[in-house]
Amino acid sequence: MQRTRTRSLGGLLAVVVAAGGFLGLLSPSPVGALPADSPAAAPAAAADGTATVFYYTKTRDWARYHLHYAPDGGAWTTVPGVGMEPACTDWVKRTVTLGTAQGLAATFTDGAGVWDNNAGRNYDLGTGSITVKDGVVAHSDPCTGGPAPTPPPDPGPGGRATVFYSTRTLGWSTANIHYRPAGGTWTTVPGAGMRAACTGWWTTEIDLGPAASLRAAFNDGNGVWDNNRGADYTLPAGVTTVADGTVTTGAADPCAGEAPDTTAPSAPTGVTASADGVSVVIAWEPSTDTMGVTGYQVTRTGGSRGTVVTDVGSTVHSDTGLEERTTYTYTVRAVDAAGNLSPASAPAQATTGAAPPAPAPGKPLGTDPRKDPIYFVLTARFNDGDPANNRGGSRHQQSGNAANGDPMFRGDFKGLVQKLDYIKGLGFSAVWITPVVLNRSDYDYHGYHGWDFHRVDPRLESAGASYQDLINAAHAKGMKIYQDVVYNHSSRWGAKGLFVPTVYGVRDKDWSWYYDERQAGFEYDGLTVDPKSGKSYYNGDLWATAEPPGNTCVDWGKPTPFTSPEGYRIHNCQWPSPTSGMFPQDLYHDCWIGNWEGEDSRSCWLHDDLADFDTENARVQNHLIGAYNKYIDMGVDGFRVDTAVHIPRTTWNRRFLPAIQERVAQRHGPEAARNFFVFGEVAAFVNDKWNRGSVNHSAQFYTWKERKEYGADDDAAALEMYAYEQQQGPAGQPTSTNAFLDGNRYRTPDGSRFSGMHVIDMRMHMNFGDARNAFHNGKDSDDSYHDATYNVVYVDSHDYGPNKSSERYAGGTAAWAENMSLMWTFRGIPTLYYGSEIEFRAGRRIDCGPACPLASTGRAYYGDHLAGEVTASGFSRVDSATGAVATTLAQPLVAHVQRLNLIRRAVPALQTGQYSTEGITGEMAFKRRYTSGSTDSFALVTVTHGATFTDIPNGTYTDAVTGDTRVVGDGRLTVAAPGKGNLRVYVLGGTGRIGTAGPYLK
Repeated sequence: MQRTRTRSLGGLLAVVVAAGGFLGLLSPSPVGALPADSPAAAPAAAADGTATVFYYTKTRDWARYHLHYAPDGGAWTTVPGVGMEPACTDWVKRTVTLGTAQGLAATFTDGAGVWDNNAGRNYDLGTGSITVKDGVVAHSDPCTGGPAPTPPPDPGPGGRATVFYSTRTLGWSTANIHYRPAGGTWTTVPGAGMRAACTGWWTTEIDLGPAASLRAAFNDGNGVWDNNRGADYTLPAGVTTVADGTVTTGAADPCAGEAPDTTAPSAPTGVTASADGVSVVIAWEPSTDTMGVTGYQVTRTGGSRGTVVTDVGSTVHSDTGLEERTTYTYTVRAVDAAGNLSPASAPAQATTGAAPPAPAPGKPLGTDPRKDPIYFVLTARFNDGDPANNRGGSRHQQSGNAANGDPMFRGDFKGLVQKLDYIKGLGFSAVWITPVVLNRSDYDYHGYHGWDFHRVDPRLESAGASYQDLINAAHAKGMKIYQDVVYNHSSRWGAKGLFVPTVYGVRDKDWSWYYDERQAGFEYDGLTVDPKSGKSYYNGDLWATAEPPGNTCVDWGKPTPFTSPEGYRIHNCQWPSPTSGMFPQDLYHDCWIGNWEGEDSRSCWLHDDLADFDTENARVQNHLIGAYNKYIDMGVDGFRVDTAVHIPRTTWNRRFLPAIQERVAQRHGPEAARNFFVFGEVAAFVNDKWNRGSVNHSAQFYTWKERKEYGADDDAAALEMYAYEQQQGPAGQPTSTNAFLDGNRYRTPDGSRFSGMHVIDMRMHMNFGDARNAFHNGKDSDDSYHDATYNVVYVDSHDYGPNKSSERYAGGTAAWAENMSLMWTFRGIPTLYYGSEIEFRAGRRIDCGPACPLASTGRAYYGDHLAGEVTASGFSRVDSATGAVATTLAQPLVAHVQRLNLIRRAVPALQTGQYSTEGITGEMAFKRRYTSGSTDSFALVTVTHGATFTDIPNGTYTDAVTGDTRVVGDGRLTVAAPGKGNLRVYVLGGTGRIGTAGPYLK
């Protein structure tokens, strides 16, 4: 099945990914994609203060259509609103007067109780000609070729041009042609709306007057353009087709021999509805269609609000904000590219419960992520605010945690909320937290063993301290929440709602201690204790002695030659495995990784705890997109993507990254989408610029769009891309100057080739055993990232220390200070793993699984160091602290990081600036500049060592560390060595010393 994603709503600054790899022709910027001589005009309004709203009828088939609306800041019309009139085939329209308003909120209804209210959010529409088609908003008039451009002054052969444009590989729901006849002027942006000709083709006829040709560019009405890679298209009179960048003149009508598609998709099957409070999650199996399913309609009945029809792009829909204790019925219909509707599915019902006492959904802060230093916490190990949700799991005794009174699930959101002022007092404005989804493995406190991706793990929540409460509390303090997410794998027990394997088990004399009896009505949530077994890690729903229907596992239940550590006989199919046939091959991969830099790294399991999704499968994609939409809706500010390298770049670029952008823009607006921070873990543990020459397994590779067209099938496209890029090799990869100054001048970054994913700087991380190595290795790679100023930079983490060490960094306090001074002034976003500000557990092994107690590892519980009270009035400003947390805040590296955060926050060049080392002598010395509007910030930096800066702008420079002032008249400034861990930041036109002297910054 070819799947086309639903486009996002109103004003999206989209990042479109073409199913056929057509990316090189597209630009996400409406102005940047315009022809060079085209006026950068806004979409034309029907008249001043009016909007003409077109609504697509083919997939509704209502008897009447009404527009119920409210101008921005104004009152709603009286229900059911104003009637809409026929416009052209499959469209109705209504022109409304807005006065001084710049847009309107709108819903649509048949006047008899059926509503399309954009899943309860209403439609946010602007002015001019606007289309609403199956939940997608665009800007065009679908019924006319638009206003004729000014005819050219010179006579010519003249004629008419009939243009056909293909969107088969683009997924656009509408198409416009922005054009000018030779010698004439351009149409008003976005141009003339094109008519649907047949599946995947749009057409229009253009009167050229005396001209013989025209220049043209195409767009989707929402700012995504195909301008022929900046060259525009030159099209002659007569019939011309434009498909995937190829122009065919004198062409035959591509729709002439194609019989209209009148075959409806198959009805969706397997529809389920499950309620959680006043929300219902609906899921179903994908439909099939001869030409490809483009979306689904979910119809809800029940409650007092009438029937609601919602357009959905995936096979999961979350229906929120419902009435309490009310039964709702859902049916689903599939829609194909021709607008054919499938029969309705069998109905599914769910009854809501009580509304939770949670605050309203949040909204991301939506500011440039480079301004926000990141503090990284393992939520379950940071601070315990609610002992009632502590759980030890099945390895509690074996690990030694029980003896220490230290359950693996100990910290929680309540504890994190309580200590947000501690993090703010350190100066951090972003908090990266480990995955929040419900886990199900034997040692799963860190969150990377997801089982129910649609549910927050109850072991992290408390009354009054839900995940939503944490997000809202952080935002109230001006702090962001970055959620760790996993697309690559589930727990070994699969993923609830997608596939959960049944294993062989038997409650005999050996195994009755392990296999819990099935309890009717009992559902695993990691927190609730099964009354019969007394366990919170109940497994009675996972096993069977009799071979289950449809089993594919080989040799079900037969004894093997192996025994468990306890000496009990192990049977076939007793443990999840990729090679046993236990997992369906269309949803999960069926092999173990052999070559970590080979193709099998994307198509095999990493570990028996991590069941590897087939992320090129549409069902898997929809399951994950639907799940993570929930957290976007809650207002998280970004995603840290675990194991990103184990998913092919084509899948990220086609599916997951556009889905993130679309959902954020749809829910929170284009500015929030532009600054929603996605940073991937592309693990490479070598010092090479390109990981052992394997471009597909190098961090910077994932920051780029595709540059070649691949087949529509995602599995095949991944292999094609892998082979093509490996053949191009490191020398054939794109380069960028986005991180670099042009001499002393800040250059406007080029974002046209950005994939949507930034990355963790693995090369600097691996070399932070010595700050100089990290610096020189880091900048050596910077031309190969799309924009290295967004790189997330850290010394160590929950996985590794520098040089792939399995211990937390133990280089000493002065070395830590030096590393921090570099991270906080060099390009990239400084990130600190919890406790590093006091060298917590330095030199301790980071992780040893259940073989040793967590208290002896680098993932030890940190809350003992945070006991007491702390309040912060601003970033790096602690008002008061008592108890153990006061002692923690008095440590030397705390003072160091607090001041570094003050300096970085005060100097824009250190946050978002480009850099250069040209004309500079010194070990770790560089200049940085950021220019935007009235802001022009220029800084000279040297860490630890002395430096000489030449060919710099003349003027007065002030050191932000000491307050020293230098007047430069000959373009030259020499700085003495400040000492290990210290630095100098000479700011052109600086205001003076920032902060007070400490143990290292002095």
